[in-house]
Amino acid sequence: MTDALKRLSEEGVAIWLDDLSRKRITSGNLAELIDQQHVVGVTTNPSIFQKAISQGDGYDQQLSDLAAREVTVEEAIRMITTADVRDAADILRPVFDATGGQDGRVSIEVDPRLAHNTKATTAEAKQLAWLVDRPNALIKIPATEAGIPAITEVIGLGISVNVTLIFSLERYRKVMDAYLAGLEKAKERGLDLSTIHSVASFFVSRVDTEIDKRLDGIGTDEAKALKGKAALANARLAYEAYEEVFSSDRWAALDKAQANKQRPLWASTGVKDPAYKDTLYVDELVAPNTVNTMPEATLEATGDHGNITGNTIAGTYDQARAEIAAVEKLGISYDEVVQLLEDEGVEKFEASWTDLLKSTEAELKRLAPSKG
Repeated sequence: MTDALKRLSEEGVAIWLDDLSRKRITSGNLAELIDQQHVVGVTTNPSIFQKAISQGDGYDQQLSDLAAREVTVEEAIRMITTADVRDAADILRPVFDATGGQDGRVSIEVDPRLAHNTKATTAEAKQLAWLVDRPNALIKIPATEAGIPAITEVIGLGISVNVTLIFSLERYRKVMDAYLAGLEKAKERGLDLSTIHSVASFFVSRVDTEIDKRLDGIGTDEAKALKGKAALANARLAYEAYEEVFSSDRWAALDKAQANKQRPLWASTGVKDPAYKDTLYVDELVAPNTVNTMPEATLEATGDHGNITGNTIAGTYDQARAEIAAVEKLGISYDEVVQLLEDEGVEKFEASWTDLLKSTEAELKRLAPSKG
């Protein structure tokens, strides 16, 4: 192992693990990653829980108890996932305390089937915060059109939020606006703004996957030269937007009230194309006050051969704009791509949730006490 993860942390990038399972908790692996690999947070999603519950027997005792009580599948899932998040939050509590609440965070997502329903998303976020009952939990709300007002409502109640599935710069600006509006509501209610935290999860690799596919379809040398450029350009321009919003007069008033900046979080940072270096979306997205949530393979690759050379976002904005413009000039619509990716992202999480329901239901039936 190199000291690349240490250098990354020193550059102001918080390293979060994009994975969680009961085995990771009970085996001491999560504690080990915190102690040895500079991991200071955890993110989860329906896909992660579906994989965790369907593999091994780590959940058998709890599933057996839930089956004996004849709970619904939905209730079983919430009991299982919130238990994991609660335990992980307890393991990360020393990090939370040491960083004044900035890190040591564990994220749990609202039911993705509610992504287009503002009221239901808000209600579910409140329920999850109550169920997990840990100050270092983050409730994940998708950045859909319906999710934006839910973010404002939930932040306004003093609940910390991880905004997920952000692909477009326009939507990201709406997310930041929703966060500031939520803080303003919380301030009006007399809440302590210093206890409210948020990250905005800007998805990276999927942008290259979709745009590269279209560039391959065009097939010219000019098109091929742009492969692997769009995702980094998009993320870097997101950081430019972040710098702009959090140096505004509107932010200054909240800053005086001890509010916390909403940090950009680089999500989907595992490389999908084997032609690219496996630490591409870590090495090239280094800037202060950011988070990079990595699958374990990317974490290990960064620790082994990551190339952390300081801030790789500062000074790149003009180049990033030129690269997005060059892609559009070839007939690839940025707006169409990012909307497609958002739609697909919600659909994928919905599909994972359905798989989670099915596999949990099968486990409940397998472990149900025999009648008689």
